[in-house]
Amino acid sequence: MRDRTSSHPGYWPSAWPVECGGNRRQKASPGRLDAASGAASVISRHDDKWHVMAIERNSGQWYVGGTMAAFSGPPPFGWVERIDPNTLDVLAASPQLPCGDHVWCGAILAHANGSIMSVNGNYLHRLDPDDLSILVERRLPADRSHNGLLALADGSLITKDLRLEGQGGTTLTRLDPGSLEILGQPLVLPEGSMGRIAANLELDGTETVYVPGTEHLWRIHLEGDELVIDAEWQPRYRTADDRFGLSWDACLSDDVCWAMDCGDVASVRRIHQTEPNGRFGTPPGRDLSWRLDAPWDGPQRLHRISLTDPTAHVVIEPFGTAGGGIIAPPVHVPEFDMAIAWDSINGGLAGVSTADGGLEVAWHLDVRASMQPVVFPESGELVINDFTAAGTDDVIVVDIATGALLARVATGSRIANGMFLTPGGNRDIFYCSTLTVARIAWS
Repeated sequence: MRDRTSSHPGYWPSAWPVECGGNRRQKASPGRLDAASGAASVISRHDDKWHVMAIERNSGQWYVGGTMAAFSGPPPFGWVERIDPNTLDVLAASPQLPCGDHVWCGAILAHANGSIMSVNGNYLHRLDPDDLSILVERRLPADRSHNGLLALADGSLITKDLRLEGQGGTTLTRLDPGSLEILGQPLVLPEGSMGRIAANLELDGTETVYVPGTEHLWRIHLEGDELVIDAEWQPRYRTADDRFGLSWDACLSDDVCWAMDCGDVASVRRIHQTEPNGRFGTPPGRDLSWRLDAPWDGPQRLHRISLTDPTAHVVIEPFGTAGGGIIAPPVHVPEFDMAIAWDSINGGLAGVSTADGGLEVAWHLDVRASMQPVVFPESGELVINDFTAAGTDDVIVVDIATGALLARVATGSRIANGMFLTPGGNRDIFYCSTLTVARIAWS
């Protein structure tokens, strides 16, 4: 079942108003690139910013949001820009947005009420869509970096702080989209949570929120203004201090929750074991590289967990290489019965057949992916990055069915991370990374 975000009542009617294109995080775009039969052109901009994601409000009205790569030195802040999609020129820019001095990738979205919402550090802002001035500012109750921001069907906003194993329970906060007043009591989970939240809008109009914990995956129901943990769906994907790391975000597809573990790599641990998160007295340098050896010896795993029966849990190790690790979640493409997984530390991209409820590796490709991808089901194309041995970050297009490499485009970036690719709707892709934002277009 495909996201139809344009009809989701929480968002401005747009093809891509929020990260991953919708709350189920299927990352699926209408249309096609046909990259193998076209020529690619690249426009890039290099600066001192950590670019996290691009979203669209009205047709052709594009925003990029992020934070500063200020791991030491002057205080960090969040920011949002409205850009010309063809030149990447800045048409409007927000003021410096307070973030509680935390350095981490937040999120932006285009809300149904017309505003641009931004979460960064422990602050949430509602911004004017034209000049990006601050309409409302809210300091969040948990003084830690927050990742992930979604609009629910009633228009309310939900976000969460990020906590690793041993750092206490993660706080989920639901807020009014106008005043940004907190609705009900924030919910503190029994575990920490690293990955971003997903949500599922059911046919009966109810909505459930999914949170990856440090040992379990959690489902949250809305009961009035309160957030309530589902006692019947709490599948366990790892045990404390076992051979595998924590899960990033979940992808909800075909009534299944898809997740990869081994995500709290050494650099992520270092960032979130400091206070404020990501701030160091001296430049941390290579200590923040995701290429460092994993803190565990287990291989990268992909999990398939039924949304109706938490005991229907299937796991596969697509690569089998010790010390696997990732900094972004998987994607499932129901039209091809294929999940896409990768191992960023060791390298390798895999198509995993999901036919008949099982998991079986269908193909391998020797690339080093790390980003949140985009898929084009109509043309069977996957867009993701490949951080090369030469230290450049390329965007590649892969055939979902066969794993064939269809196209490779140099972005001009020499830093790869786990940020978001976004379809532009005109055979183009927006690329966001630390110090670089780019647009790749095919003709």
